[in-house]
Amino acid sequence: MNDIQATVKNLHPLEVKIILHYSPGDELTIEKVEADLGFRSGNGNQALSWLAGKGIVTELRRERAVLYELTGLGRGWKEKGTPEERIMELVRAAGSGLRLPDIAARLGMDNKDAGSAFGALSKLGALALDGEKKVIPLSPAGERAGPAEEHLALIRGLLEKAAAREIKAAGRNAGADAHITGSVFIAETELTAGEKAAVAGIAKKRGAADAAFRQVERETVVFGFTGLAAELAEALKAAGITGEETGALTPDMLASGSWKGKTFRSYNINVPPVRLIPGRTNPYAQFLEGVKDKLASLGFEEFDGPLVETEFWNSDALFMPQFHSARDIHDVYRLAEPEHAASIEEPWLSNIAAAHESGGATGSRGWSYAFDRDFTRRLILRSQGTALSAKTLPGAKIPGKYFGIVRCFRYDKVDATHLPDFYQTEGIVLGEEVNLKTLLGMLEMFALEVAGAGEVKYVPGYFPFTEPSVEVHIKHPVLGWFELGGSGIFRPEVTESLGVHVPVAAWGIGIDRMALMALGLNDLRELFSYDIESVRLRRTKDGTAEETV
Repeated sequence: MNDIQATVKNLHPLEVKIILHYSPGDELTIEKVEADLGFRSGNGNQALSWLAGKGIVTELRRERAVLYELTGLGRGWKEKGTPEERIMELVRAAGSGLRLPDIAARLGMDNKDAGSAFGALSKLGALALDGEKKVIPLSPAGERAGPAEEHLALIRGLLEKAAAREIKAAGRNAGADAHITGSVFIAETELTAGEKAAVAGIAKKRGAADAAFRQVERETVVFGFTGLAAELAEALKAAGITGEETGALTPDMLASGSWKGKTFRSYNINVPPVRLIPGRTNPYAQFLEGVKDKLASLGFEEFDGPLVETEFWNSDALFMPQFHSARDIHDVYRLAEPEHAASIEEPWLSNIAAAHESGGATGSRGWSYAFDRDFTRRLILRSQGTALSAKTLPGAKIPGKYFGIVRCFRYDKVDATHLPDFYQTEGIVLGEEVNLKTLLGMLEMFALEVAGAGEVKYVPGYFPFTEPSVEVHIKHPVLGWFELGGSGIFRPEVTESLGVHVPVAAWGIGIDRMALMALGLNDLRELFSYDIESVRLRRTKDGTAEETV
């Protein structure tokens, strides 16, 4: 008895109504329940599924049915006549002398549709072609050709029946607009043998836009009550539960007083509440915005540029020799179409070419090779953010400070600290007083304040476009020491060639790697995870996880 009482408390009002409305021997279907009890579409399926899960109803059998639904083309046939009806009417009125193209033109049909309709009528013995390929009726004018007329009458009857059923379902009278949408079906079991044969030729299962009827195969599950249902019905009646109990007390009910006299459903306070998941900013996107805010607050101006870049700005303008192995770390992605840019801006092309070949006006001896002006126009995906620093130099203010959050691409092996698609924070500081000490101060800010690293070290490095060159390394609690980025003072071959005559400190730092430390992650791939639960959790420095807000 305790089990019965517990089940009664957990029944939904929809389940209660079904148990009380039907008798133990009744057979139930979704359609029957929704029609008898006035449930909304879908409620019958929900209620019967819940009852089956509780062992109150069980599946008795499955019944398969073939149904036919009128299409838009079928509604047009009902109004204007089928192609066969229209052709018969035209031929009878005109007599002989019409060819199929003439019939199609007069009736506004495609030649293909007119030919198909003629073929059907010819098989039924209603029409034929004479020696001059003109359409002639096979029965005397004014008389009816039996098989053809019977076939056309069957189709006409099907169209009228389907249209009338749609109008009835829409709650309209026979004079209403026949173009009514909705799933209203004629079951195959309702049709005579002749109607079945007729509808088979004008119905399709899928892609029925060119058919008068859409054929649907539907499976109906028939349920029956188990022995538990009778006990539950008695328990529900004894408890005075009808299924009409109010499930929620609303502000409107309180204001109007309509709650008085109503019976309310009981509540199970042990049921866990629904988890609310409001929209939140992605942690990595939030981190990037925080970096931008910090740099903007220090007086930096932001720059940006296209993902597709030329070899000129990506490498040549940075005094990276076109033949040198220094480019190996920039294993770039090339564009298949177009392969080259139309041109490179002057005088920068000539200045950079001269710097490579002989040093130009920079005081350098250059690299002493013939600069390839066709290769420099080759289009690639940007492999380093320094390309934008170079493009910014010709128009930069002096003194000036610039930065960018730059997306870059390199063909690289994916691991915890490397991705083929990554972000750099790129920046330059221009001024007469700029020196290595200025640069080291910026690197320390990134390592300590932005990345949140506890241990930092500086390592001498080599980059073709800076001298001196410095790499900054930080220590991750799990991954250990890794390079955060490179930096240095731009060489005169870069600055002088681009019209800048003061020292320029530059850096390119892997902002993805800074995020590893700042967000408490151990793998770059976690920054771009498709696992929503993983994205919502952020690990803190002590290894614990907390939900982001």
